[in-house]
Amino acid sequence: MNLFHTLIARKLAPIIACLGMLFFISPTVTLAASASEIDIGVNETLKQFKAEIPGGEAFLRKAHGVLVFPKVIKAGFGIGGEYGEGALRIGAENVAYYNTAAASIGLQLGAQSKSIVIVFLEAESLKYFRNSKGWKAGVDGSVAVVEWGAGEDINTIDIEDPIIGFVFSNKGLMFNLTLEGSKFTRINK
Repeated sequence: MNLFHTLIARKLAPIIACLGMLFFISPTVTLAASASEIDIGVNETLKQFKAEIPGGEAFLRKAHGVLVFPKVIKAGFGIGGEYGEGALRIGAENVAYYNTAAASIGLQLGAQSKSIVIVFLEAESLKYFRNSKGWKAGVDGSVAVVEWGAGEDINTIDIEDPIIGFVFSNKGLMFNLTLEGSKFTRINK
């Protein structure tokens, strides 16, 4: 039986390696969006944010900048990864475009889509992010995912972190998630 598993592993290894290479190479080609497509997605994601987060619109007015990824695709077959493109909005204007990417190893199979909104509440943290060549959550800066009671206005809780992250699925706001290990890189659009 051990010889059988070894033979199967040898046959499947190249297939798995090819699938992994396709996943990590093709996102930049297949998921690449134009600036106008990203802008439309950012607007829709911020509408969802304001609709689902009580007090969300007032909370965003306090922000020095908001990084929005309308669609981040996560997929895996043993080795997993995620990729998405978005924009940094300051005031009412998108000032730069970014991608986010992360990789993971472990038991995983399938794909899912999510939206990410990262709010910079301090000018210094936004400046550091904008000046970096490739900013990694958990290394270059910590992104706190805030939890609060359902229906509670976000402006009623005491937030002390300079960078706050929100993750949405097609079912709404997702809690107990981390953005640690996600890398954010500026792209030209």
